[in-house]
Amino acid sequence: MSYQALYRVWRPQKFDDVVGQSHITRTLQNAIFQNKFSHAYLFSGPRGTGKTSAAKIFAKAVNCQAAPVKEPCGECDACIGIQDGTISDVIEIDAASNNGVEQIRDIRDKVKYAPSAVTYKVYIIDEVHMLSIGAFNALLKTLEEPPPHVIFILATTEPHKIPLTIISRCQRFDFKRITPPFLISRMKDIMAQEEIEVTDEAFHAISLAAEGGMRDALSLLDQAISYSDQIVELEDVLAITGSVSQGKLTELLDALYHQDAKLVLKLVDLFIQEGKDPGRLIHDLIYFLRDLLLYQSTSDFDDLLERAVVDQPFIELQKQVSADWIQKAITELNQCQQEMKWTNTPKVFIEITMLKLTEAQTQQKASDVDSTQLLQLTEKLDKLEKELQTIKANKVSSNEPVQAQAAKQRTSPAKNKYRVPYERIRQVLSEAEKKFLQEVHGKWTIFMNMLKQQSAPAHAVLQDAKPSAASVEMLVISFKYDIHCSLALDHQQTIESLLLEVLGKEMHFIPIPETNWLELRQDFIAKQRQQTKKDTNDSEDKEQEDPIVSEARKLVGDDLLEIHEE
Repeated sequence: MSYQALYRVWRPQKFDDVVGQSHITRTLQNAIFQNKFSHAYLFSGPRGTGKTSAAKIFAKAVNCQAAPVKEPCGECDACIGIQDGTISDVIEIDAASNNGVEQIRDIRDKVKYAPSAVTYKVYIIDEVHMLSIGAFNALLKTLEEPPPHVIFILATTEPHKIPLTIISRCQRFDFKRITPPFLISRMKDIMAQEEIEVTDEAFHAISLAAEGGMRDALSLLDQAISYSDQIVELEDVLAITGSVSQGKLTELLDALYHQDAKLVLKLVDLFIQEGKDPGRLIHDLIYFLRDLLLYQSTSDFDDLLERAVVDQPFIELQKQVSADWIQKAITELNQCQQEMKWTNTPKVFIEITMLKLTEAQTQQKASDVDSTQLLQLTEKLDKLEKELQTIKANKVSSNEPVQAQAAKQRTSPAKNKYRVPYERIRQVLSEAEKKFLQEVHGKWTIFMNMLKQQSAPAHAVLQDAKPSAASVEMLVISFKYDIHCSLALDHQQTIESLLLEVLGKEMHFIPIPETNWLELRQDFIAKQRQQTKKDTNDSEDKEQEDPIVSEARKLVGDDLLEIHEE
């Protein structure tokens, strides 16, 4: 007998063999056992997850001579005939090659005939989304009210292409991707019965490359067995899939984070020379970085890691790299992945992305240093200013009369003291509206992130500031200290140009110390309340006038009434 592929030999023969889809198999088993199964089903999901296999098992279970049963016996004539394809009442149709109206009309004409060998005639239509619109329309009536001896099972990988009128006539079951633990468990069972030795690392690499499909996993395993000598090892799997080992990925990311551009480019060139798939390399890097980020958040996410195995080098790497750098790296690699789809030289794009990441790390460190130094300098200046004022006050108090101190304070204001433009701010408050301030608040985080990249000193000055009031063209920003107001004006052009870019309109800002802002705001609110109260009183006085005068005012008007009164 000629050799058969593993996925054909080990195709599921009962519901328990369909791994990772217990939410579907359990429902179908209960429906069959209780004789409450539907006349039409839609099985949707990724490739290799068991849709067609589940359909054939369902056909055997409903036609099994021991029915009603949860599992087909596999020994009666009906089960054996359906399995080897000798019973003509279970019909498998490939909709990709039989997608015309004529084929569906042929089905519609034949469904009225009773099955010849079993209880139910079952039509399994694979890749049903490939049917034409005319074919779907021809199927509608038959699918809605088929004869009692007919069951339709539609299978597809793209359910969004199926008309809603078809979906609404079926019970829909969504098959999900099979997780690596289920894939590995099934492959180990098969290899134990085949008496072939495979390492755990090889199983793990195959489960990742299969992307949730059991058929893909068994095909890769079959290929790895043919490639290997006696024992299937990790290197054999990496050779046939074009993937890169976790050790090499760790080495590459470590070099990227430490700006070792020479080693990074050397490793990329080595991977390409060894025949690694460039697209697969970027895919593995993205998912490996994703696993690093999840593991940094909490180490309880071991079950959610898709590409990484938690070993000592992985733990050491996640301690070194920052979350911000990981997020930036994923963004750059994703952009590279998009650009690679439209080029014949993917290696060039990979090398450019690697250099970008090394330079970005250098710039980030320089930016962090500048911000830290500026904050430290600001704090020192603040402290020195307070100490200087204290020394001056003590010296003046001990050497000068009180009158002389007061005269000096009146005639010699402090140098470099920021002067608050109260009138301008009051004008802004009179024109301010809540919606303008909400617009600024909504985009303030984006503004600050862009400012950090464009000007680290300006970002440091605005770090503790907050927008406090806004009109159409003016923005009042409150700062903790006077010196920050002066420093902000030094970066006025940078800040206002970035506000224009973020808000989409020209916006000038006025800085004010926080203490002055609170006093000015309280004073403005008090005046507004007084004005409101005065307007209310005037309105009440007008409402309380003599009813006869009020009626006369309505008839002749205010002006004529005033002339008459005079």
